[in-house]
Formats: sequence, C-alpha cells, structure tokens
Amino acid sequence: MIFEELNLSKPLLKALADLEYIYPTPVQKKAFSVVMSGRDVVGIAQTGTGKTFAYLLPLLTQLTFSDQKDPRILILAPTRELVLQIAEEVKKLTKYKQVRSVEIYGGTNINTQKQLVFNGADVIVATPGRLFDLVTSGLLRLKSIQKLVIDEVDEMLNLGFRAQIISLMERLPAKRQNLMFSATLTNDVGAFIANSFQNPIKIEIAAHGTPIEKIIQRAYHVPNFNTKVNLLEILLSAQDEFSKVLVFVSTKKLADRLYEQVVKKFPDQIGVIHSNKSQNTRINTLKRFQEGTHRVLIATDIIARGLDITDVTHVINFDTPEVPGDYIHRIGRTGRADKDGVAITFFNEKELLFQTEIERLMNKGIPMESLPANLIISHVFSEDEKPTTLYNKDYLKTSPTTKSQGAFHEKKGKNKKINLGGPRKRNPKYGKPASRHKTTKPATPRF
Repeated sequence: MIFEELNLSKPLLKALADLEYIYPTPVQKKAFSVVMSGRDVVGIAQTGTGKTFAYLLPLLTQLTFSDQKDPRILILAPTRELVLQIAEEVKKLTKYKQVRSVEIYGGTNINTQKQLVFNGADVIVATPGRLFDLVTSGLLRLKSIQKLVIDEVDEMLNLGFRAQIISLMERLPAKRQNLMFSATLTNDVGAFIANSFQNPIKIEIAAHGTPIEKIIQRAYHVPNFNTKVNLLEILLSAQDEFSKVLVFVSTKKLADRLYEQVVKKFPDQIGVIHSNKSQNTRINTLKRFQEGTHRVLIATDIIARGLDITDVTHVINFDTPEVPGDYIHRIGRTGRADKDGVAITFFNEKELLFQTEIERLMNKGIPMESLPANLIISHVFSEDEKPTTLYNKDYLKTSPTTKSQGAFHEKKGKNKKINLGGPRKRNPKYGKPASRHKTTKPATPRF
C-alpha cells in the first residue's frame, strides 16, 4: 500500500511527496481508518514506527478551514522537545493547507504564547503544565476541542502530570474523540484509559517490550564510573564507525560530570542536554547534533521518548536504566528508517539486576563482550558503585564456635550461687533478729 491509496486530501499527499514519503508504516495503515471513524483509539507501537503521522494524517484530513479563534485539536506531550517535534511535523504536513498551529511549553515567555493563542489556533500542541496555566488564566478556552491526543501518556504520568491532565480533560467537551499513542502500555496507563476513554479500539503493532530486531545489541561488564569513561573514550576514538552517537545517563549531575571528562579528549565534538539546560541551549544542542556539528550527544532520558533524531549510528547506555521499558526507548533512537543500528550497554555489579529484568522483558539475552586489552581499569569506586557482599553488617556475622559443650554446661564460678542465708547469718555482729510480733516499748498515745 502507498499513501495515495489512503483517503488523504490532495494538500496532504502533496506535502508527503515533498517529504519523499511513499509507503505508510504498519501503524499508520492500521490506524488511519480507525481514527477516521471517530472512535477512541489506543495505539501501541515500537519507537520509530511513525506513531506521530499515524494520528496526524487522519486528524488533518478531517480538519476543515475555520476562522474561529478557539482550537479544535489538542495534542499533549510530556516534554518541550517532543512538543516542538510534533509541531514541526504539523507544519510539514500542512504546507499546502491553511492550518494555524501553536506550540505551548514551559521555560519560555508565557506572554508570547498568550499572544499566539489570542490570535487564534486550529491545533494546539502543548505540555500539560504550561497549558494548564493558560487555561486557568481564562485566555485559552477548550470548549471547541473535538480531538484530544495524548502522546506518551505513561511518561506524563511518571512526570507527575496526572492531576493536571485529569483537570484539563474535565474542561473538555464530553463529546470528543480521544487518541492515545505510546510505545508502552503499563498497568497505570491501562487504569487511566479505563477511566477516561470510551470503549477504545486498541491497535498494537508489536508486543510491549519487543526490541527492534535490526538493532545489534551488546554489553560490557564495567566496574565503575572511571572505567566506563575510559571504555567510552576507546569506543569514540573509532570516529568513522561511531559517527553519530547518543550516550544516555540516568541523572543530570552524571551527564555534566561525564561531559566534563570526555570533552577534554574530544573538544568541539560533544554536546550535553538535560532539563536543567535553558530552552534555547537544548534546542541549539539538538540542532548541532542533528546537523552533525556534534558527533556525540550526552543526554538524560528526556529525549528517549518520541524525538525523531535521524541517522544515529550508536546508542550507548553509559549506565543501565532501572526501568526495562526505558531501555527499549533508549535503543530505539538508532536503527530507524530501515537503517541498521548498534546499542551498547555498560553494566556494573549493581546494574546486573537491571540487565536481568531487561532481558526478561525482551525474552532475549544481551551478548556480553570482552573488555578491550588496552582498557585502563580503575579501582576507585563511589559509594553507589561499591560491590556488595551478602553479609556486610557486623551484627549479621556469627563468631566461630571453637568447642561445643552441648545444650548444658557447667556454670562459671562467678555465676554459681550458694544459699548462705540473710546478712545476720552471714555476719554474727548483727545478732539475733527481733521477733516480728513483739514490741520493745509501749506505744505513745496520740491525741
């Protein structure tokens, strides 16, 4: 099947031709007619399978021209980066169609966004937090929303947006179409759907946790941070092979620490991105990585969800994610658009448990590689990296018994007790004790 076989409008087909898109992906083919029917939809598909176009194509096909100010389509996304990417996709598809789209996200001047909303919009792409601010201010009204899309709802719930999403949904018209597209479907998300959607049709292209088969996975058992840095530098030295590399770390602090170490050896080739960076810095860093100015991008999981970064040759998990699903999202940044990709993971001793959970989720083992012969092994461990032993508490240790005396044994001399009587019996100077019932002098009368 090609896009021309779908019931797409001519402006959309022309925009797709400009983008050189000919064949719809499985999720796009399966979702198109279902979304067009007006039913609520839950779409589950692997990262990189075209979920964004899967809901944008039918929604934009049905969107007719209107000069009203209030938006008719609302798309919620967990991060600013994903909002910007979705908004960019909307602009690409509406190149020959008059559609007003506005992106709303935090970390930038709210007054500018207020003006854009006041001017009028057909499509709003937003993060829940900033959208909630605009709605409660009374400037943005949601009474005309006909289509609601929640992109990566599980990530939004993890980020603590549940209350804001529920409050926003309560302000929407009761008669609307709800769409949710994600790479995972957790129990928490299932409960959310049950309470918010009406008999949704479920579209599942690949079972949750199934890795993209064309990604070559391998792993190294590396003891600590310093050794991981040394191994990363050895790998990155093969610049022809490692030409566009995403390095994932778990925390913002670790991202900055790793950047400071690696940039010394590879100046002007490394970028770093996390939520503490300003919005302009994050946008420019992504742009430099996308364009090839930066060969390596160190990132937290903020860009593991939804962002379409093309031609990534390698994903390196500098540390192993605790949540197995996050591993799938990370490695899904490579091996996209029918290209091969490589995912490399560094495990230390404490991360071996995470490895087991990941392999159980994928129903597939990750091949372990031998460490390079020229790798310098560091013996410096942080508190979090120190290997654990089963009994590392003194009170859990038992002293060895040198000589067993059975259940009964002779008491030590100091513990033996002999009944020697009271103090008068033991010491004669106290004399004979007085009779308990005999008084020595008459009682003095009391008046």
